[in-house]
Amino acid sequence: MLIRLLRAYARPYAREIGIVVVLVVIQSIGNLYLPNLNADIINNGVAKGDLTYIWRTGAVMLGITLVLGVIAVGGVYWASLASMGVGRDLRGAVFGSVQDFSAREMNRFGTPSLITRNTNDVQQIQLFLQIALTMMVSAPIMAVGGVIMALREDVQLSAVLVVVIPALAAIVAFMFVSAVPLFRSLQVKIDRINQVLREQIMGVRVIRAFIRAGYEDRRFEQANYDLTSTALRVNRIFVIAFPAVLAVMNLTTVAILWFGGHLVDSGQMPIGNMTAFLQYILQILMSLMMAIALVILVPRAEASSARLQEVVTATPSIEEPADTVQPSQLTGVVELRNVTFGYPGGEKPVLHNVDFRLPPGQTTAIIGGTGSGKTTLLNLIPRFFDVSEGGLLVDGVDVRKQSLEHLWGRLGIVPQRAYLFSGTVATNLRFGNEGATDEELWHALGVAQARDFVEAMAGGLAAPIDQGGTNVSGGQRQRLAIARALVKRPGIYLFDDCFSALDAGTDARLRAALRADTRDATVLIVAQRVSTIMHADRIIVLDEGRVEGIGTHAELMATCEPYREIVDSQLGEAAVA
Repeated sequence: MLIRLLRAYARPYAREIGIVVVLVVIQSIGNLYLPNLNADIINNGVAKGDLTYIWRTGAVMLGITLVLGVIAVGGVYWASLASMGVGRDLRGAVFGSVQDFSAREMNRFGTPSLITRNTNDVQQIQLFLQIALTMMVSAPIMAVGGVIMALREDVQLSAVLVVVIPALAAIVAFMFVSAVPLFRSLQVKIDRINQVLREQIMGVRVIRAFIRAGYEDRRFEQANYDLTSTALRVNRIFVIAFPAVLAVMNLTTVAILWFGGHLVDSGQMPIGNMTAFLQYILQILMSLMMAIALVILVPRAEASSARLQEVVTATPSIEEPADTVQPSQLTGVVELRNVTFGYPGGEKPVLHNVDFRLPPGQTTAIIGGTGSGKTTLLNLIPRFFDVSEGGLLVDGVDVRKQSLEHLWGRLGIVPQRAYLFSGTVATNLRFGNEGATDEELWHALGVAQARDFVEAMAGGLAAPIDQGGTNVSGGQRQRLAIARALVKRPGIYLFDDCFSALDAGTDARLRAALRADTRDATVLIVAQRVSTIMHADRIIVLDEGRVEGIGTHAELMATCEPYREIVDSQLGEAAVA
C-alpha cells in the first residue's frame, strides 16, 4: 500500500528524487574513502613522523569533509522539496475526495478521522519519504561498501560481521513484526481522541447545562488512556530494541579492539589499518541503524498510507453522470414521481411513493411530525442522496442525469443548522455569488430581516464572523444564511426549518418580504411550526414517509386529519374550529 501510494504521488518529483540519489551516492562514496585517508595519515605520517604528509593528506581529508557537508545539506534540501511536495499533493487529493463525498461517505469516515488523515497521516508519509530518500540509498552503499573495504583491510578480523549482522537483523525483524499492528491501532486511537475532543468542544454548552462534565472527563480520560497505553506499548518495543542494538555495537567495537590489538602487537596489521577497519565496521553498523530507523517509520507510514488510500480511492455514492443531460428550459419545476427512499442499512424506507409537483411562482410548504421524512425529502432534490425508487426531476430532467454543478447552481439551500464561515459578513453573503454588489447584499439582508443588526455591528458588511458564526446569535445566523441564499438569486429555494430561531414578529415580516422577493421562483419550505407555513400556496403533509394531504391551510383543515392534529397541538382547539 505504501509503495503504491508513493509511486503515484512521488512521480511528479522524479527530478528532485534523482538529484537526491546522486548526491547521496557521492556522499556515501566519500564517507567510505575517508577512513582510507585516515589510515594513510597514521601509517605514513604519524608512524614515520612525516609532518608534511600529515598536513597534505589532512588538508585533502578536510576538503573532502567540507564538500561532503555541502552535499549533505543539498541532499536534505532536495529531499525536503520532494517530500513536502508529495505531502501537499496528498492533502489536496484527500481534500478533493472529501469535497466529492456524499453524506453517506461522510458518515462512514467521520469528521475527526478525515481531519486526522489529512494532517497526521500525511505528516507520517512526508517524514518517511524525507528520511527514506537519504537512508534507503545511503544504507545499502555504506553496508556493502563497508563490508568490501573491511575485507580489504583484513579478512580474519571481518569474521566478526558473521555474528554481528544476523544479530542486528533479528532485532530489526522483531521490531517490525511487533510494531506494525500497534502503529495501526495508534492511528485509530488518535481518531478516537480527536472525535471525543471535538464533541466536547462543540457541545460544551450542552455538557454544562446537563451537568455532564464529570462524565465527559471520564470519557476523555478513557480515550487518552487508550492512546497513551498503546503509545507506551510501542515505546516498550524500542526500549528493548535500542539497548540491544547499542550493546551489539559496543561489543563489536570491544571485539575489534581486542583482536585487532593482538594483530597490531604481532605486526600482522598496521595500526592505521586497524583504525580504518574499526571505522568501516562502525559505518556498517550505522547503515544497519539507518535500516532500523526506517523499520521504525515503515509500520506507521504503512498504516497511514492505507488510511489515505481508503479516502482517495473511495467511490462517492453520488457521482457525476457519464453523459449529462442539460434541461432545454430552466422552468424551475420540481417533480417527484413515486419516490421511495431508504437509508443504506435501514430496516425500512423513510419515504414511500411520494408524488407531487412544485411549480414556479408558488411557495410550497412541507409539514409533519418528527421523523416523518421532511428533511430527507428536501435533501433528495440537490442529490445529497439518490432516490431508491421512482424519479426526481428538476426543470424536466432527472437529477441523476444532470451535471451536479449545474443542478447546485439552480438551487439556493438554507439548511436546518445555519453554518457561517470565518471571514466577514460580506464574504459569507457572497459565498454563492462572488460578483454581488454591496447594494445586492444590503437588499438581501433587508429581505432576511438582518439589515438592522448588521448595520449595528462594527464594520457593517466588513464585520468579522467567527468560524461557525459563533459570535452571532442563532436567529442572526439563520437570517444571514437566508440572506446568503437570496444573494445567489437561484431559480429554486429550499428552506429547511430555518425560521425556528426567529420570534413570531420577525418570522412574519421575513416571510412577507421573502414572498415578494421570490415571486417568480420555486420555493419549498420545510417547517415544524404551523404559523410559518399556513399562508403558503400549498402545504404537503407527511406522516411516516407518506403524503397524507396536499392543499391550502383551509383545504387541509377540512380534509386532512393528521394536519388538523398538528394544528390542534400547536394552536389549540380554537384554531381547529
